[in-house]
Amino acid sequence: MINGYARLCGIFAIALVAGVASGLLGIGGGILVVLLLVMVLGYEQHRAQGTSLIALVPPTGLLGFLAYYRAHEVDLRIGLLLIPGIFLGGLLGGKLATKLSARKMRLVFAGFLFVLGIWQVISAWSK
Repeated sequence: MINGYARLCGIFAIALVAGVASGLLGIGGGILVVLLLVMVLGYEQHRAQGTSLIALVPPTGLLGFLAYYRAHEVDLRIGLLLIPGIFLGGLLGGKLATKLSARKMRLVFAGFLFVLGIWQVISAWSK
């Protein structure tokens, strides 16, 4: 039973870190949730990504939006214009993900994080 309790504590810790990062950095938390589910809890890449979507999209999206909206930090026009692309991209990305092996999916995810990280470092240093 301790193992089950430790797993629940790990899941809660992952969710807490992702929630704080999402609210603080606007990264959606999915990057951290997926990474931690795979690295800490041993989830397969596809399952981690699917699990993060159901856990993050409704609560984090709404709560984060409300906090930024109250602070007058939301461009509603641009946000609404982004919705169709995100909707279609989500459908296409989900279909593509199911066609990739778990290993390839993990490599794509790692490569994406690597490129974003390098871009962020260069951008921060150049300003």
